[in-house]
Amino acid sequence: MDLMKGCEQDFQHTIKEELTISGAGIHTGQAVTMRLKAAEPNTGIQFQRVDLPEKTIIKADVDNVIETNRSTTLESNGARVSTIEHLMAALVGMQIDNVLIELDGEEVPILDGSSEPFVKELQKVGVLKQNAPKIYYDITHNITFVDEDKKVEMVALPYHEYRINTLIDFNSPVLGTQHADLKNISHFNEEIASSRTFCFFHELEALLNNNLIKGGDINNAIVVVDRPVNDDQVQRISKIFNKQDVKVSEEGILNNLQLRYPNEPARHKLLDVVGDLALVGYPFRAHIIANRPGHASNVKFAKKIKEHIKKNRLRQDVPKYDVNQVPFYDTQTIQKILPHRYPFLLVDKVMELTEKCVIAIKNVTYNEPFFQGHFPGNAVMPGVLQVEALAQAGGFLAIPRDSEDQYDTYFLKIENCKFKQKVVPGDTLILKMELMHPIRRGICEMKGTIFIGDKVVTEAILVAQIVKRPKV
Repeated sequence: MDLMKGCEQDFQHTIKEELTISGAGIHTGQAVTMRLKAAEPNTGIQFQRVDLPEKTIIKADVDNVIETNRSTTLESNGARVSTIEHLMAALVGMQIDNVLIELDGEEVPILDGSSEPFVKELQKVGVLKQNAPKIYYDITHNITFVDEDKKVEMVALPYHEYRINTLIDFNSPVLGTQHADLKNISHFNEEIASSRTFCFFHELEALLNNNLIKGGDINNAIVVVDRPVNDDQVQRISKIFNKQDVKVSEEGILNNLQLRYPNEPARHKLLDVVGDLALVGYPFRAHIIANRPGHASNVKFAKKIKEHIKKNRLRQDVPKYDVNQVPFYDTQTIQKILPHRYPFLLVDKVMELTEKCVIAIKNVTYNEPFFQGHFPGNAVMPGVLQVEALAQAGGFLAIPRDSEDQYDTYFLKIENCKFKQKVVPGDTLILKMELMHPIRRGICEMKGTIFIGDKVVTEAILVAQIVKRPKV
């Protein structure tokens, strides 16, 4: 539909059953057990350090990132959790919105260095649809991040889905220039999740000297050998990793490790982008293009996207009225459903209708009969009639569809009613009504909002009763 951000609805998800995953952290080498538990709607992804006395909860949010050296680390109230990106990417790929992740250590297990083990375990327990809407935020203009020193360029373009392109270029004769593409997040589990992390052979000793990769294993990371190495260097690394048969393949990969894809490193960089951008904290749609991404740049980029969404999210729910769009109900059909007639029928068209939301249109003209007596010479639509227009729009949610019976709706309560600007002749009112709870015993509670363009002019909570009209 052309009426964007109207009644479009998706739902939040959590996991059906508790899930336990154990393993070693790649940098700390510490054995860690994670328990993933279902969480209530709108709680998001949260980590909890159950090994600490305070059992601190750390929200997976870009504002909590304190370190991006080879992995992404969160901290809150002195409690840390690191190397979260592969798990976060798996949760995004599974489209899980709310989960509590309990850890008895600081670092998420590395497992095979990809997101695939997490995805497989999540698939086993299943995903549970929750009775809460999932609100996507659309990127409305290009958002760019550039780090000239690192030759990093990232951009988020307006797009109707979540698509990512990554390009890596390490000036490496082994890797060369690689590209990876994710056309839709629904393809993540199949195309991206199994891509493993990688590093260069010449980086290993530096990582070890910086007290990192204590849990590293040449079977859970691709080690790229793009510079000449001698037998002594290989044997030294072999001893550190407690391996007997470490070799350098003709392809320049340590220990003859078979790549899962020719561009597996580029796919893994894309995986990291998915995991790090999940820390934006809001589901969003955009086309992400990332040239030479890394955790530090991903996080800085995520902060820019979050800032954009926070500035524009109040406009996200504004329905866009296209006068050329064929209405869901025209005036003739409306009169078959609503009992109102001239001069009190205040809905001209219904543009969109779902089980929980309706978008309708009221065109205000100078010929409205109420303008004759309401502020003659200064025509202003009475606020009570604006609320009445909302109530009539809500009738399409309340009155059973395709019923031969006739129904009337009666106000029971009006709460939190606010009028933010006056309505005058020439205004087109976009009436949005959202069902707040399932209808029970003929009682329905709805949130109503009137827009003119992208501005909210009226809002209220309306409670009404549906009554079947006696047949004559």
